[in-house]
Amino acid sequence: MNENQTEAITVVSPEDIFRILTHSVQSVLTSATNDAITYSPMVQCIQKTCLKPDIGCFVLFSGDFTGLVLLNFSDEAAMEIYRKYMVSMGMPEEELATSYTADEVANSLGELMNQCIGRFRGDLERETCIFVYQNQPKMLAITEAVEISVEASIDKPQLRKISFKTADGNRFYMEVSLGNMNFYSLFPFQKPEEFDVDDIMAARKDQ
Repeated sequence: MNENQTEAITVVSPEDIFRILTHSVQSVLTSATNDAITYSPMVQCIQKTCLKPDIGCFVLFSGDFTGLVLLNFSDEAAMEIYRKYMVSMGMPEEELATSYTADEVANSLGELMNQCIGRFRGDLERETCIFVYQNQPKMLAITEAVEISVEASIDKPQLRKISFKTADGNRFYMEVSLGNMNFYSLFPFQKPEEFDVDDIMAARKDQ
């Protein structure tokens, strides 16, 4: 996000939106698993967005602009995130699913993706005053060595891919399609103060 010397005009590019999205995904998954999720400093320009083995999920959003987000998990990454998420929610380990093809795994990852995009919507609006809304994430367990191309009706799409790594070293990938657009502010605006929900809940417990 660039500001001119007088700080009168703010410019928001697809790269700024991708950065906000990446941070939102990292923040939600780190909190959900109660463990570190990191992402690569390098971003790849790609030619198409695809669902890939072992579990792929995607969600469309629209509003001030249109976009498509995909997350592709290996079975190891999917199971690690699922298990840590469920344990952090208080579920006994012996009751957890043992295969990435189980409905519980897909449902949990779909719920987490929904939370990621929800966090992204809030972060985006807070930082830039740009608004989007989302549909329900779609999940697919892919057991064969195939790729399923997913496209959206986006004019001149900008396609990006970035890798994430779990605390146990398992990698998963995010692919994004955004329109080739820039937003310019008409006047200076002040970002609202950010509140950490976890800090608020902890403070209430201490009262």
